[in-house]
Amino acid sequence: MDVDAYSYAHRRSWDRLDQLSRRRKLSGAESDELVTLYRRTSQQLARLQSHSPDPELIAGLSALLARARGRVLGTRTDTWGEIAHFFTHRFPAAVYRAWPWWASVAAVFVAVSAWLAIWIEGSGRAREVFGIPADNSAITAPGGAFETYYTEHPNDAFAAQVWTNNAWVAAIALFTGVLILPAAYLLFMNALNVGVTAGLMAEADRLDSFFGFILPHGTLELTAVFVAGGAGLKLGWTLVDPGRLSRIEAVARQGRATATIALGLVAVLFASGLLEGFVTPSPLPAPVRIGIGFAAEALFLVYVFGAGRRAALAQDAAAALPVEQEDRWQTTSGTR
Repeated sequence: MDVDAYSYAHRRSWDRLDQLSRRRKLSGAESDELVTLYRRTSQQLARLQSHSPDPELIAGLSALLARARGRVLGTRTDTWGEIAHFFTHRFPAAVYRAWPWWASVAAVFVAVSAWLAIWIEGSGRAREVFGIPADNSAITAPGGAFETYYTEHPNDAFAAQVWTNNAWVAAIALFTGVLILPAAYLLFMNALNVGVTAGLMAEADRLDSFFGFILPHGTLELTAVFVAGGAGLKLGWTLVDPGRLSRIEAVARQGRATATIALGLVAVLFASGLLEGFVTPSPLPAPVRIGIGFAAEALFLVYVFGAGRRAALAQDAAAALPVEQEDRWQTTSGTR
C-alpha cells in the first residue's frame, strides 16, 4: 500500500471529521455527515492497521476517531435532539424515498374502491357476490350505523380506539410486505370495505353524508395506510431484486427505512385519530370539516416533498463525498 497516496486521497474527509467533531452544535445534516465520516474513517483505520507500519498516522487517526466517537455518542444521548432530528430528517426522508411505491398503492386503491362502488350501486350480481342484503337502510339511513359509528362513543375514547386500530393495520401492511401477498390482500380488503360502503351510500343517494364523514379524517388516514403498504411492498421487492447490494445488505438497509417509517406513522395516525375523534363527528358544517381534513393532508404532503426531499438530498451528499474519494483512490493507487 502506498501510505502517502492513501493519506493524501482521504486527508480532506479526515479534516472534515475533525472539524465536525470539534463543533459545539451540529445541524441535522451535519450530524448525519459526522456519523458517515466516522464509520468510513474507522474502516480506513482498520485497513491501515493491517497494511501500514506508520505508527504516527495510526495514532493520529485513532485520536481523531476517539474524539469523533465521543461526539457521536454525545449526540445520540441528546434525546430531544434525536427526536427532533427523526421528525425533521430521518422519517420524512424515508417516506420521500418510498413515494413512487405508496403513490402507486394510492392510485390502485382509489381505482379499485371506485370500481367496486360503481359496480355495487348498479348491480344485483355484486350483492350476490358479496352477500349484501337487499335492505341496507339500517346502515345508510340518516342516523344509521354509518353515521352513528362516529358519534356513539366519547370523542377521546373513540380517538384512542381508531388510533390503535389504524396503527395495527399500518404495522401489518408494513411488516407483511416482505411477503408481498399478505400486504396486497390487506390493502385490497380495505379498498373493498371503502368501495362497498360508498356503493351502498350512493345507492341510497347519500354520498354527501359518505364524503362528509370520510374525508375529514380519511384523507390523512388512508395516506398513512398507503405509505405503510408502499413501504412494505418495497421491502418485499428488495428481497426479490436487491440491486447492486447483496440480498442481505439490501434487505437490512430497506428494513431500517421501513422501521423508521413505522415509527413516524404512529404520529401521523395519532393526528388522524384526533381528526376522526373530534372533527369528523363535530357539529361543524361538512365543508369546514372536509377543509380541515384537506389542510392536514396538504401539510403532510408539503412535509414529505419539502422537508423529506431536502433531508434525502443532504443524506446523499454526506454519503457521496467519502465514496467519491475512495473511488478516486482505487483508480490511482496500487495494492491495498
